Amino acid sequence: MRNANVLVIGGGVGGLTAAIALRRAGHTVTVIEKDPDWSVYGVGIIQQSNVIRAMAELELLDDYLAAGVPFDNIAIHTPDGTKVAEIPAPRLTENYPANVGIGRPALHKVLGDRTIASGADVRLGVTAQSLEDRGDAVHVVFSDGESGDFDLVVGADGVYSDTRQKIMPDAEKPEFTGQSVWRYNFTRPDDLNALHVYNGPTGIGLVPISEKLMYMYVTTPEPDNPHYPREGCAEAMRKKLAKAPPQIQELAQEITDDHGVVYRPLEQMMLYGDWHRGRVVLLGDAVHATTPHLGQGAGMAIEDSLVLADEITKHDTPQEAFKAYRDRRFDRCKYIVEKSLAICHGQLGKGPPVDNAAATHEMFGIVSQPI
Repeated sequence: MRNANVLVIGGGVGGLTAAIALRRAGHTVTVIEKDPDWSVYGVGIIQQSNVIRAMAELELLDDYLAAGVPFDNIAIHTPDGTKVAEIPAPRLTENYPANVGIGRPALHKVLGDRTIASGADVRLGVTAQSLEDRGDAVHVVFSDGESGDFDLVVGADGVYSDTRQKIMPDAEKPEFTGQSVWRYNFTRPDDLNALHVYNGPTGIGLVPISEKLMYMYVTTPEPDNPHYPREGCAEAMRKKLAKAPPQIQELAQEITDDHGVVYRPLEQMMLYGDWHRGRVVLLGDAVHATTPHLGQGAGMAIEDSLVLADEITKHDTPQEAFKAYRDRRFDRCKYIVEKSLAICHGQLGKGPPVDNAAATHEMFGIVSQPI
């Protein structure tokens, strides 16, 4: 398909990389995002070698690396804090690092700026009220009263995708895993030049995200999926670290700002059937929401975007393009979702413990393969 008129629903990582990739392929792109402020929460994200390769393909690599901090190794610690392994990650882009830690606001700015510069039309505070596939186009009525016809619609609107609900009301639904993640930013020590992972029932990681900042993530059992009010969140997170290794307990004393704590229940979902209906297709968390144990949620969405744009350009019909896209993506995304969940279940005692060093090495072998 050439010069398609495409609507992208969702202005997050997947939606923005899809817009950039589709504009590079010569398509007309409109992005709608329901958040009128187009905001993201202010902690960090791990991006591994396959994401760096994808950013190079999108011609975003220099801006992207300038906004984050590179690192090549993953240090694995036992629950008592002893470092037992340091795994070098593969470099998939010559002369560039294996991994990048980056603040989510910084990543969002890089992608948002490039989306606008590419010529995509970005409309904030807008949702798709209805999607009517008329065979030769999708007629969309928007929440602001406007409407339009599009050759293709891409639903990149997250784990609770309204697009998925509209086109596949009987599809799989997100499921709470019994575990949640806490995140908090700290001043980065000069010698923290790797991702440090601490194994145990409470999983902990330290990730550099800029020259001055790192963030801590903490995965905790939360079997009843409790609500934590904003007031008291810092104290609640500190308590979760009461039995952590001494170096983590010391760091935890710096968790004092309730508004700096980002808490999120962990949910997972895998769409095992088709990823499209007619001229509407899904990507990212809308089809394969994963827990963060392998650090590949955003990476899978970014890869989806590249493959989808490639297949749309290669094929004459949406149905051919969307089938080819799913065929290329399904096994890798399924692996990430299911392996991440296995690590989660191992931490919770719902399944056998998973060796993080071995799982990380195996994951690198999978994502190193071409997309």
